[in-house]
Amino acid sequence: MQARQTQGQVQGLSQNLTMTPQLVQSIKLLQMSSFELMKHVEEEVEKNPLLEILEPQETVGQEQSNEPAPDLSESIDTVGETLDTTQSSMEEALGTSLENSFDTDRSGGEQSTLQHTGASSDFGIAAPDSYNLEEFVAEKKSLRVYLMEQLALSSVDRRKSAAAREIIENLDEDGFFRQNLGDLRSEQNYTPAELEQALLLVQGFDPVGIAARSLNECLAIQLREKNRFDPAMECLVNHLELLAKKDFETLEELCGVSLDDLLDMVDEIKALEPRPARAFDTTPVQNIVPDIFVLEKPDGSFAIELNPDTLPKVLVNQTYQAIVSTRRQNPETKAFITDCLQSANWLIRSLEQRANTILKVMAEIVRHQDGFFAFGISHLKPLSLKQVADEIKMHESTVSRVTSNKYVLTNRGIYELKFFFTTSINGTQGEEAHSSEAVRQRIRKLIEAETVSAVLSDDTLVSMLEAENIDIARRTVAKYREAMGIASSVQRRREKRAQAARR
Repeated sequence: MQARQTQGQVQGLSQNLTMTPQLVQSIKLLQMSSFELMKHVEEEVEKNPLLEILEPQETVGQEQSNEPAPDLSESIDTVGETLDTTQSSMEEALGTSLENSFDTDRSGGEQSTLQHTGASSDFGIAAPDSYNLEEFVAEKKSLRVYLMEQLALSSVDRRKSAAAREIIENLDEDGFFRQNLGDLRSEQNYTPAELEQALLLVQGFDPVGIAARSLNECLAIQLREKNRFDPAMECLVNHLELLAKKDFETLEELCGVSLDDLLDMVDEIKALEPRPARAFDTTPVQNIVPDIFVLEKPDGSFAIELNPDTLPKVLVNQTYQAIVSTRRQNPETKAFITDCLQSANWLIRSLEQRANTILKVMAEIVRHQDGFFAFGISHLKPLSLKQVADEIKMHESTVSRVTSNKYVLTNRGIYELKFFFTTSINGTQGEEAHSSEAVRQRIRKLIEAETVSAVLSDDTLVSMLEAENIDIARRTVAKYREAMGIASSVQRRREKRAQAARR
């Protein structure tokens, strides 16, 4: 006997989290770098006529001008009439009238502002000396334009010039021509010989080594330019893989030279440019500006201070708000002003919350990693995002966002906040766990102290670390060593013997 199925409406309760636009904005602000934050605030100021960025030379508490406050009646009337058209023209007109009205006297009227210039934690210190960095970056000529100019001055026929132009168009960011010549698509149907001649033409341009098809060819072009591409040097360039391994004994035999001559040749190779287009690198260089200062006080404790130069000083002008609220406005104008005010206040609260959250996270990092700030990397302790999140009563994802793209200036240098979160390596015989970063630095110091007669293998390093109560596997030592760019014990032994022989 089959059970009957019926349909009906059932009432129930459920909970779900809805992300409002304001909440999304707050989350985004947390993970922004100082550069991204300033750019975002500038965009908000452009969209919101009630917002202003307080310039460094301006202060909120400055004395008010003796001149009478500007009459905004005419400006408001003009804005109100214009707002009757379209929303886009509303924003443009309102922004213009506000700018014209407040250019006369920015200090006339009460202002509500976000006070960040002296934001600090409970550690409390005087703000470090402020600094201003002025960068003047000259506009660089691109590699393509530079090569095209040389091509234009070359006395070649149109067909060869066109083929050379295609080769220039296909150079990569390092200045190499990585494609197969036969793969160049063109309506001209170039012959292989024509393409080879065009490639040789481009390879003769400045910078030397441009349009090479491999690193070997790039170095060979530069050595020919210096008249140093003899048979021995050609052999060395053709066996760069042995040079990378520092297999000098095999290279001596292949090149037919003594060790001293081989090392001189290696020095010549090191002086060459492996990336011919380096001088034309258009990647913008961004200086690291610390978001936080951590300084040691005379009593040995540490003080935390937010860098005021990375905190936008945003304010809402209450004078303008008071004027527009006391005048009769059409519904569209009033709704627009209300929305602008709400957005402005939310942005200011979000910036303040961001600053306070950064301070809380950094204070907990300093509390946990005080050994690092006092004695260095060797005293760095294991630390996880969850540990900090539990201590400051925040979600782990919030701590992750706060520590992304943020830098702290300490008496030991500038570090990204993520640096202080390291995995744990167990100690032997129940000893306290060690930070993986501290273990890495210990491995580096042991290798730097080794001698020619006692080059340390990975197994030897494991034994030495175990003697220091660090329980670590050989494969972990090898992984850390390779991550630091340190060669194997075999390669280091060859290099040290070569250096000793040269002395």
